[in-house]
Amino acid sequence: MQFRTFSSMKPPDLADPLRSCLPRSRKVGKIWAIMRQSAGAAGSVNRTGAFQRTMGDKGAASPRPDTTERAEVVITRFLKAGVRAVAVALLIAMPAVALPGGADMAQITALLALVAALLTFVEYVGDYPSIIEFRDAPPFNRLRFLALFATVAWLTVICRGEIMPTALTQTLDSMATTIGHWLDFPFSPVRLMVLLATDDMGAQEVARLRSHAGLAYGMAMLSVLVFVLMVRLLNWPIRRSAFNFWVNLPLFDPTVGKDVLYRLNRDGNVNVALGFLLPFLVPAVMKLASQTINLVSLAEPQTLIWTMSAWAFLPASLVMRGVALMRIAALIEEKRRRAYAQAEAEVQTI
Repeated sequence: MQFRTFSSMKPPDLADPLRSCLPRSRKVGKIWAIMRQSAGAAGSVNRTGAFQRTMGDKGAASPRPDTTERAEVVITRFLKAGVRAVAVALLIAMPAVALPGGADMAQITALLALVAALLTFVEYVGDYPSIIEFRDAPPFNRLRFLALFATVAWLTVICRGEIMPTALTQTLDSMATTIGHWLDFPFSPVRLMVLLATDDMGAQEVARLRSHAGLAYGMAMLSVLVFVLMVRLLNWPIRRSAFNFWVNLPLFDPTVGKDVLYRLNRDGNVNVALGFLLPFLVPAVMKLASQTINLVSLAEPQTLIWTMSAWAFLPASLVMRGVALMRIAALIEEKRRRAYAQAEAEVQTI
């Protein structure tokens, strides 16, 4: 390879300063010709910032090609955020609307639904994340929301069927009762929830407690199983696009503490362990608390629905988050291994 000295270069050309900085060679001359040709064909940006295409004698100004696309993206984002906000509001307001209750309960529920919808809309309409994790890694959040929505709707229909029975409510009640009996075996989380029944509860209320607990816990386990299958079989979260660490984990700082792989695996294991233990620990804590303070009666329909839903789906969400974190750690470790292997191969070829 031959290197040209400064003496082989032409003196500066003030009419073309960029070309004057390049050495004289046929290859550079060809590159410079291609650059000039591309610049003339692509157009230029005038002082106002508007895109102007050079078309010779037919030159005419045209709007920026990405303006319409940007407007469509913004409108689509607003619509999607609005749909998510309405869905969250419906989820929170569903038991209060379908079941009879006091005026105070309806006002509190409406306020909570409004606040939750506003937070959801603000989170999903912005370009940058704030709280919600795995925002751009579907269907993680969609699966959790659909499972929780289906469970709350099912329990609400069953409770409404006790007031206004129909064929649908009777069918759903019989299915929930069957699921509750299947999961009500010794030392199971459903059995522990059934043991929370007080002495003043009748046989019907205890049966309702069993069916609600079995249905909520069964739906939670089904959602976890579906997500694990998606991770293993459908290659989540890199099946369709790349995974953006910062957007999907806004509360996780990879630059603080130990290695990111160690922290991801540690957090994943802790989440999975808590997710399996909480369904057993929560009934025990509630049983101990009932001896010192007067807990809200589980015989009230709305209280029973939200208690069972929270008891089942908070641990399920922790398990799913733990599985997701360990999956991200595995992807990072695989990428590091490929990078190390490539670097080692390049070193050996030198």
